[in-house]
Amino acid sequence: SASRKYYFKKATRIIMTTSAAGIYGNFGQANYSAAKLGLLGLANTLAIEGLRYNIRCNTIAPVAGSRLTETVMTPELVASLKPEYIAPMVLWLCHEQCQENGALFEAGAGWIGKLRWERSQGSIVRQKNQPMTPEAVRDQWDKICDFTDATKPKSVQESLLSIVSVLSGLDSGGGVGATPTAAAALASGAEAVGQKLPPSTFTFTPAQCILYALGVGMSTKDPDHLRFLYEGHEDFSCLPTFGVIPSQAAMMDGGLSSIPGLNIDFTQVLHGEQYLELYKPLPTSVKTFSGDQLICFNQFSVFVVGAGGFGGRRTSDNAKVRIPCVGNRKRQGRLSPPHAALYRLSGDWNPLHIDPSFAAMGGFKAPILHGLCSFGFAARHVLKHFAANDPSRFKAIKVRFVKPVMPGQSLQTEMWKEGNRIHLQCKVKETDAVVLAGAYVDLHGASEASLGNLTQVRQSEKPLQSELVFAEIGRRIKDSGSELVRKVNAVFAWEITKDSRSAAEWTMDLKNGSGSLHRGPAGGKADVTITVSDEDFMEVVQGRLNPQKAFFSGKLKVRGNIMLSQKLEVILKDHAKL
Repeated sequence: SASRKYYFKKATRIIMTTSAAGIYGNFGQANYSAAKLGLLGLANTLAIEGLRYNIRCNTIAPVAGSRLTETVMTPELVASLKPEYIAPMVLWLCHEQCQENGALFEAGAGWIGKLRWERSQGSIVRQKNQPMTPEAVRDQWDKICDFTDATKPKSVQESLLSIVSVLSGLDSGGGVGATPTAAAALASGAEAVGQKLPPSTFTFTPAQCILYALGVGMSTKDPDHLRFLYEGHEDFSCLPTFGVIPSQAAMMDGGLSSIPGLNIDFTQVLHGEQYLELYKPLPTSVKTFSGDQLICFNQFSVFVVGAGGFGGRRTSDNAKVRIPCVGNRKRQGRLSPPHAALYRLSGDWNPLHIDPSFAAMGGFKAPILHGLCSFGFAARHVLKHFAANDPSRFKAIKVRFVKPVMPGQSLQTEMWKEGNRIHLQCKVKETDAVVLAGAYVDLHGASEASLGNLTQVRQSEKPLQSELVFAEIGRRIKDSGSELVRKVNAVFAWEITKDSRSAAEWTMDLKNGSGSLHRGPAGGKADVTITVSDEDFMEVVQGRLNPQKAFFSGKLKVRGNIMLSQKLEVILKDHAKL
């Protein structure tokens, strides 16, 4: 017979029907179960092979009343399991806008749930160059069957990855009791945990400020943009979000490559979240540190697809939280095709943003826009709409990167003002897909901005009463710190507020060495974090406000091990001296 080729110009959808008997097994239905699970395997392979031809294949396991089930179900149950409660899901899976592929769903009575495979971390049960024994399997059985921190492999490649990592783990000394992912970490990544980037120096000129402004969409067509594009302008300024560039340079220009054991595939790097806070407006040419003068603070969250296996926590108490977006005020800006090529000149040289073949290795149809470019677009929309393009009013920005943006798409920034905080999210106008979420920009009030920077604002305010108290606490720790460490054994972080704004942070370490007190956030994890206003703090330490009453009334907030806060009585006693 003649061979034939089939070309699918439009979306093609295949729906396989399996059964719970195939997924879970059922007594007396061996042949039926085997056939139904076989359909699922067929569907999964069709999903992989058909994807490049715009063919998508999914599987459903419906529960419905029929002539087949009416002999085993009550009439009431058959009536409640109508096929009409399955059909709408099938119609959606068949729709060309539905991009689901290779998935399995159970459905019935108007309920739909998605299923996926799950696998325990497992355990290695042999030593290098040693025979594997049934006794080793027996001794590790609980660990083999422990689904704590289970993985969810999605492909044959992911499944084989753990097996391959066993070999590298054995070669590097891993053996009985280790997990495949832990073995891989022994081979490489474990050495990177806890490492710090070396100090670096970054200098910039007006040309770099201008280049960055062009990279995030500034144009001479808008007269308001000239102050960011022309070094001769009387109000020539640097865009606040340029503050991410020095920290990125520290990572990209050899910083990450200097960390032992850290091998990153840059086709798999995804920017998760970004926080930037300015302590004063950025100058147009300077070193990021001038003596002890701190200019800005950055916090990155980055994901490397397929990497990991280090263990430990997946979150940090030091991470700046994101906030769900509300509201509907809008501005929009056009991203033209060259923007990725232009933005990368500010320092992000990852080929993912310009080389089509490199992008394809990462699974993208074309080079994608830098997340920090979208970040800059959104920030300048806020700056123009709510701060009259005055960079001195910019305090901080936090965003979460949700989806990539393709050069040439339009970004629409939706904003909502609550006090000096502007909530925002960014969407691609053409697809309505959210690309920046949980985001906000904090602005200084106009009167604060006129003072020039946050440090000057705080210096102009009346000193905090709590500063005198912490000075006395510092003396107490210096005099008898070792005894306090023995009695307390905890690290306390204090967040002192003034007029509902953060005014000071203190860290009281009564756990390590002979104890210490310093102004600023905890370098590591605090056991207890206490948030209280300056005024209420004074009421508590002077004995005029009961701490428990303050807690239940919301005046005093505690995070962490709340019981440890009771040990503060040891150091806060003797109110008169305080």
